[in-house]
Amino acid sequence: MSDALKTAAEQLMDPQGRAVAAAVRWLQLPLSGIDDDMLWPVAVIGSGAPLLLLHGFDSSMLEFRRLVPLLQQRHELWIPDLFGFGFTPRPSGMDYGPQRVLEHLQAVVNQMPPGPIGLIGASMGGSVAVVLARQLQEQQPGRISRLLLLAPAGLTGRPMPLPPLLDRLGAAFLGLPAVRRGLCRQAFADPDRSVGAAEEEIASLHLSTPGWGQALARFARSGGFAGVGNPLPQLPIRVLWGAQDRILREPQKQAAVELLGERLELVEGCGHLPHLDQPEQVAQAWITA
Repeated sequence: MSDALKTAAEQLMDPQGRAVAAAVRWLQLPLSGIDDDMLWPVAVIGSGAPLLLLHGFDSSMLEFRRLVPLLQQRHELWIPDLFGFGFTPRPSGMDYGPQRVLEHLQAVVNQMPPGPIGLIGASMGGSVAVVLARQLQEQQPGRISRLLLLAPAGLTGRPMPLPPLLDRLGAAFLGLPAVRRGLCRQAFADPDRSVGAAEEEIASLHLSTPGWGQALARFARSGGFAGVGNPLPQLPIRVLWGAQDRILREPQKQAAVELLGERLELVEGCGHLPHLDQPEQVAQAWITA
């Protein structure tokens, strides 16, 4: 276990976050060009039908801490950190673009129980979920049963790779404590009520992972996940979007509406993180789909 995750499992202020960190398994995954002995963190919690949860940009598995207690009686939840994000190892000189993220996730899926898997993706994790589902439909038909996307970022638009220097400056900017606090507050519908020391701690804890800035800069240089929603996978898809989302602006929402149509549902009293602002509504949307 990484030092940061060990600390989280023992000392994190948020008890639900501690529970997620304590449930981490360290898996050996066959990834090209990477030592087979390297271990990758995935929280595995609950029992029942397997359900894969994918976090957003510059975040970690801990962002699902409030959704876990609402689903773990029905599902075996698999919550990985995406390649190059969260508390994953970050080998130097490695490519940290979308293909690496997808290769890592396919290796995680191959470790999951056989049969259909449910898939929930939040923010950038929503776009990752769409691409992963599309690929698995071709390679392993029936492996993904349905999707729930939470304020998906990157389904529309186009990649905008950051050139060298700007990518590193961007990562350094995102590491500033004042910037972290501001982004954390911006993500919630009512930051004065919802954001305190516990939320700020979780939003920044993974920054202590070795190689955080380098991997983030390389991901930014790749252009990341953008314009990946078309064609949508031929699966049941439900989308929740916070009515008070201040991270994804109105033009992004309108583009998503054009792509998703009636699949997109607005959630009142909710910012960019439905699984944190309104976890009960997210759980109900999944259970009743």
